[in-house]
Amino acid sequence: MDIELLLKAAVMGVVEGLTEFLPISSTGHLILASSLLGFTGDKIKVFEIAIQTGAMLAVIWEYRARLWGTVRGLGHDPVAQRFALNVVIAFLPAAVFGLIFGSLIKQHLFNPVVVAAAFIVGGLIILWVERRHKRLYGERDLQGRRHARIETVDDIKPWDALKVGLVQCAAMIPGTSRSGATIIGAVIFGFSRKAATEFSFYLGIPTLVGAGVYSLWKQRGLLEWSDLPMFSVGLVFAFVSAWLCIRWLIRYVSTHDFTIFAWYRIVFGAVVLLTAWTGWVAWRA
Repeated sequence: MDIELLLKAAVMGVVEGLTEFLPISSTGHLILASSLLGFTGDKIKVFEIAIQTGAMLAVIWEYRARLWGTVRGLGHDPVAQRFALNVVIAFLPAAVFGLIFGSLIKQHLFNPVVVAAAFIVGGLIILWVERRHKRLYGERDLQGRRHARIETVDDIKPWDALKVGLVQCAAMIPGTSRSGATIIGAVIFGFSRKAATEFSFYLGIPTLVGAGVYSLWKQRGLLEWSDLPMFSVGLVFAFVSAWLCIRWLIRYVSTHDFTIFAWYRIVFGAVVLLTAWTGWVAWRA
């Protein structure tokens, strides 16, 4: 058993879990982390997608009561039926675009420079959205004094879900952030921060589990039984770190905006571009 390989898998799992639900791009961080660790290659790209399933299992565990109630109520409960329909509607655009353009994007855009540029652009967009939000609603909207058009996930209508699903397609560009695109997009569309964050969690279940299963099946020729320990370690560490992040983030968005994540993206992206341009770090795809 290669201990160094398992340690690298554990680090990648932690990176995935801590960044999947924050608006800072888990895919971008995985690409950068794998480059720094020398953990690269076609098999590792499959690994990076597969361990996202660990993060999604953390969502399923944290919201198991709501998800089980939805499954039980599909035959008779209008609220459960609307919730399930909204998730399906929001999932479909990314599924279609992923099947059409996924391979092309992985071939040409999965590199550290593109990730860094997307970090910076995404950070600037978040700053613009937050300033617009404060201009429209005031500085104290986080204190519960303003009611958003969509306060909870049960207030979402199919048209709202479709708009969030279309925005999620932007996250196909590595470094954009699936969570960032869906949460910030939903806030623009009138969601409260809590509703936007929770719907992003739920939407990630079919999106990322589907992507993981599809990638494993499509690239099954690259995999061997000896890879099982590496994938298992990555999944476990992604699950634990994602579960901790989910519980923290829901509390955080109740009283904070996303400005700090915007500045993190901008500074981190600038550092990557600077080190790539000067040759201080030999970033590899």
